[in-house]
Amino acid sequence: MAKIVTLGEIMLRLSPEGNDRFIQTDHFRIIPGGGEANVAVSLANYGHEAYFVSKLPTHEIGQIAVNALRRYGVDTRFIARGGDRVGLYYAETGASMRPSKVIYDRAHSSIAEADASDFDFDAIMEGAQWFHWSGITPAISNKAAELTRLACEAAKRHGVTVSVDLNFRKKLWTSEKAISVMRPLMKYVDVCIGNEEDAQLCLGFKPDADVEGGKTDASGYHKIFEQMMKEFGFKYVVSTLRESFSATHNGWKALIYDGKNFYESKHYDINPIIDRVGGGDSFSGGLIHGMLKYEGDQAQALEFAVAASALKHTIPGDFNLVSEAEVLSLAGGNANGRVQR
Repeated sequence: MAKIVTLGEIMLRLSPEGNDRFIQTDHFRIIPGGGEANVAVSLANYGHEAYFVSKLPTHEIGQIAVNALRRYGVDTRFIARGGDRVGLYYAETGASMRPSKVIYDRAHSSIAEADASDFDFDAIMEGAQWFHWSGITPAISNKAAELTRLACEAAKRHGVTVSVDLNFRKKLWTSEKAISVMRPLMKYVDVCIGNEEDAQLCLGFKPDADVEGGKTDASGYHKIFEQMMKEFGFKYVVSTLRESFSATHNGWKALIYDGKNFYESKHYDINPIIDRVGGGDSFSGGLIHGMLKYEGDQAQALEFAVAASALKHTIPGDFNLVSEAEVLSLAGGNANGRVQR
């Protein structure tokens, strides 16, 4: 199994019970999670030596986040301690035609104000096979964007494969700012992951697909994948293709391109969705594991990733708490949900 490094912010999600609305609840559940932290948990569950790099306060609220990662086997030794606060976000779970809603309260978090001196990225990348980050991290702050660049540079010095999940968040920055920051970082990236909106808003590419209308024909992505690979030199370009019929019913598949061949995964009809937060992160974690396990076989890697993320939609919380065996079972066609005795 590989040493895999992720960099980003872990937050505390505050959610009403079930499908309660913010304005009717009188208490919130605390659910730790965040893009790259979710990926690290997935990879630890698959048996990898997964590291999460961030900065958290020394007080007890910061310790909640650290303990959540340790509980699932993520190595936290490279989490710097200090600063004043843990980022929060409030999440209201939608149902049927009512969409889920997220409200951020993450300004001035410890990682947003962290300095380069808080991390020794050469030591962190020593012996690593893979480094993963997402577009959320440089969107947090200018300091976090600089940390992302320094981590990417260190990864390249140590011969580490680098993947990015573009993950555009309109509540964190504009498309213009995202493009100005993200495009220069693409020179470090080997595997680029993103959906149709991410590619347009982070990099300026737009696929020929009517996603809002539920039309996600994979052929509409072929041209944009070719253009992205030609411009940035990626080894792989990957996209999830989500059909959103309602808050609790989605279609789910993905597409991968290695510069020669396109491969489209099988399609999953996910109904009902229990919790879609972290669905994209579970895909990234599954893809990294699949590409390491099935080296040179992008089809198997993609099928593992799509099955892993389909399962995540059935699990409350940010983390994808499934084993490799469970993912392989679903990827192999066992989707009847019968009790296992």
